[in-house]
Amino acid sequence: MKTVLITGANKSIGLETARQLLQKGYYVYLGCRDLLKGKEAVTALHAEGLTAVEPLEIDVNDAASVKSARALLGQKTEVLDVLINNAGISGTMQGAIETDLSVFRQVFETNFFGVIEVTQAFIDLMRAAPEPRIVNVTSGLGSLNLHQDSSWKYYGLKVASYFPSKAALNAFTIALSNDLLDTPFKVNAVDPGYTATDFNHHSGPGTVPDAAARVVKAAVLGADGPTGTFFSDDNAPETGISAW
Repeated sequence: MKTVLITGANKSIGLETARQLLQKGYYVYLGCRDLLKGKEAVTALHAEGLTAVEPLEIDVNDAASVKSARALLGQKTEVLDVLINNAGISGTMQGAIETDLSVFRQVFETNFFGVIEVTQAFIDLMRAAPEPRIVNVTSGLGSLNLHQDSSWKYYGLKVASYFPSKAALNAFTIALSNDLLDTPFKVNAVDPGYTATDFNHHSGPGTVPDAAARVVKAAVLGADGPTGTFFSDDNAPETGISAW
């Protein structure tokens, strides 16, 4: 049975991603900052008959928490097949001048540095997997090319702290995929689309199941699948791939 760790997975897209992977026969470690909320999410999944899941306490902003989570997971399994870096925050809706530097730091700590720390902490377990997959959950708002296109439907949405954090995450994804190019790893960034969640006060038109399905698609890629790719059905409906 393949194993997967999903950060920020006790609710919303992360939880639905866990549900869909459980339905595909994966064993899920439900990464959560609050262990109690993680246990509640696991109980709900168990009630649906999805039992191959357990919570793993991990705060991607806390180096000690990441280290502890890695040690604990290492006691449970010698192999991690899939890592989904899903945890993220939105910051504020202010512009580049108005946004306080502390907000930029907070958003980058979660959306960028947290992903790097988690990836580096768990990469050794992934190297033991025959077909390891890393999925970084990003956003169309992190695409530099799309932000240059005045015809893009979200062109005016230049969220000063969130947009650069996801652009940095996209750049890291490219660098990481290049480092692992001659290995069985597949490393990709996935835009789940503008989805109705509490992340955006349920303003998005997309559904959580559809968003999670996009993440799952990258998590279960076969050996002939792409790496170093930015998937975005929401922003490139004809191809499912949009420009970085």
